[in-house]
Amino acid sequence: MDANVVTGVEMPFGSGPTDFTDGAHPIRMRLFGPIAIWRDGRELALPTSRKARALLAYLALAQRAQPRSRLCELLWEEPSDPRGELRWCLSKIRGLVDDGERRRVHTRADTVTLDLADCFVDAIEVEKAAGTGAEALDRSDRQRLCELIGGDFLEGLEVDRSPVFEGWLAAQRRRFRDLHAGLLARLADEAPDDEVFGWLDRLLRLSPFDARAHEAMLAALARRGRMREGEEHLAAAARLFEAEGLDFTPLRDAWRAARARAANPPGAAAGSLLLVAQAAEAIDIAATVQRRASLAVMPFVDESAPSDTRGGTAAALVHDVITRLAKLRSLFVIAQGTVFALHERRVSPEDAGRMLGVDYVASGSMRHDADRLSVSVELAETRSARIVWAEIFNHRADDALLVLDEIGNRIVASIASEIETFERNRAILKPPDSLDAWEAHHRGLWHMYRFSKADNDQARQFFETAVRLDPTFARAWAGLSFTHFQNAFQGWTDREPEIERAMKTAGQSLMVDDRDPAAHWAMGRALWLRDEHDQSVVELEQAIELSPNFALAHYTLAFIHSQSGDPLAAITSADQSRHLSPFDPLLFGMLGARAMALVRLGRFDEAAGWATKAAARPNAHAHILAIAAFTLALAGSLDEARKLAAAIRRVVPRYGIADFLAAFRFDPDGAALFHEGARRLGMA
Repeated sequence: MDANVVTGVEMPFGSGPTDFTDGAHPIRMRLFGPIAIWRDGRELALPTSRKARALLAYLALAQRAQPRSRLCELLWEEPSDPRGELRWCLSKIRGLVDDGERRRVHTRADTVTLDLADCFVDAIEVEKAAGTGAEALDRSDRQRLCELIGGDFLEGLEVDRSPVFEGWLAAQRRRFRDLHAGLLARLADEAPDDEVFGWLDRLLRLSPFDARAHEAMLAALARRGRMREGEEHLAAAARLFEAEGLDFTPLRDAWRAARARAANPPGAAAGSLLLVAQAAEAIDIAATVQRRASLAVMPFVDESAPSDTRGGTAAALVHDVITRLAKLRSLFVIAQGTVFALHERRVSPEDAGRMLGVDYVASGSMRHDADRLSVSVELAETRSARIVWAEIFNHRADDALLVLDEIGNRIVASIASEIETFERNRAILKPPDSLDAWEAHHRGLWHMYRFSKADNDQARQFFETAVRLDPTFARAWAGLSFTHFQNAFQGWTDREPEIERAMKTAGQSLMVDDRDPAAHWAMGRALWLRDEHDQSVVELEQAIELSPNFALAHYTLAFIHSQSGDPLAAITSADQSRHLSPFDPLLFGMLGARAMALVRLGRFDEAAGWATKAAARPNAHAHILAIAAFTLALAGSLDEARKLAAAIRRVVPRYGIADFLAAFRFDPDGAALFHEGARRLGMA
């Protein structure tokens, strides 16, 4: 298909076609299919170097400054002169995109940026449109997007001996294929009779092992009385699935059910396979579930509104929750259009979960009573129908918008946290040699949060297993980076090599998925280890921009600012992290960061209270106990401080202020304060 029928950035969807060769934009770039670039309507000859082409595509899609170190790791595993090769590749890119009037390749503070703000890049246009949600697009918009995806992402571009680039490329291809499949599925669902099979054929060519696409095809054939073709399709699908060792029994059952419906069509059943097509914007659930837990958030019942009311406050809250959960990227969240369609058909949350094949279903209700707003939410595990979590949120309804925002924050953070806990606990019960990438990741989290050297080593091994099984698993790379961070921060191994390992694995997480807030969180921590305070804050703020509900990013900002940044900002970030995740495994760190900020403000008594709470948390390590001991000493509570000092030395016999200050990054005034606390305890 030609990729020249989608609108460009100068006009909204629906206003006209885009031709890659026209002159409306100074530069047009095609990343779907073989990479190509046009300037002023003329196609340019690309560099013969595959790495130069790969670098051009990476910088174009990134849309922001990239550290040189990250670009070197991307394309050169162990070269003799990676920065020299990077400079050569950048010179070739400049020759393509720069002209006398405008330079587009910018290098500043050891970073590289490719400025294409006024240019057209097909993959970026697809991302922009998809970012609004499939339900926000009309049928013609979705058609244009499908036509723009004229081939595989960077088709034919393979770079030898560049495993990091290969992982990034695999992740992008999977992401765009999933997006394309979701668009095709929706188009098939809403297509008139004479077009539906064309869209389904395209979907099946793209995702030949997507059982739901086959079920949709079988249902469409049955609805139109084309039984012989349905039998032929079932036989062909059975051979295909058998050859791959896949179970085709569900397809056979689906065909029988479709034939039965066709023989006795209930009026309300027409279009029942909407579920097939709408099961998310990234459709291939079977492939996705291995990397992410899947979740459907059903519309909440507004008990204060008439039963036939549509939309309203409850619907707005659910839409907000779905959007925020999707931004976390640790979950596969079913799109709003699907769950609302099921709700309108009076499908129960339990049945919806089974129909969509998701792991978890969230449901709830809302009630307005005078000046109060009450929202009840429960989270159920689909297979067992077990209630994993339930809570009632009560607020004064003085400002409805602020209250809904507050409740939405708490719902999102609670659901994400409870699912992660459930998945960790489930993974720990399985034999280690039977774990897939998702389970190995969560097994790693279980050990990571125990904060001992032995458990950290175990966590590292499980994260390594996860990225070996799935090199495109960004969260597993982030977890692996955190284990190296812990080794350096706790002084369990040689610091400098661990810092570099933390940087490298965080960089791989970003390259795989730079829209995952956990990847930026990992990079922010690694940069802090290297004393790159400002860049660390930039990465953490990027994590929060991507997902305002990502508690660990708020906490780490508090951690950094509590030592050498703005202590008042640290307190705000610490409080936000606790609010978002009140039972977080890193709660001791959130409390400890607040205490350190209060020490720098000279509020020793208040700091001692928070530090004592931190030290009392499960798995609080020696540095947390030291924060409490030194802070209590500053507050004059020497007896309590000495008890904590004794507890520290039972774990680390020679622990003193030198160990403490070597781990943290205090400004001179902060270091002097903690040094005084240690002196009073005889630990200076």
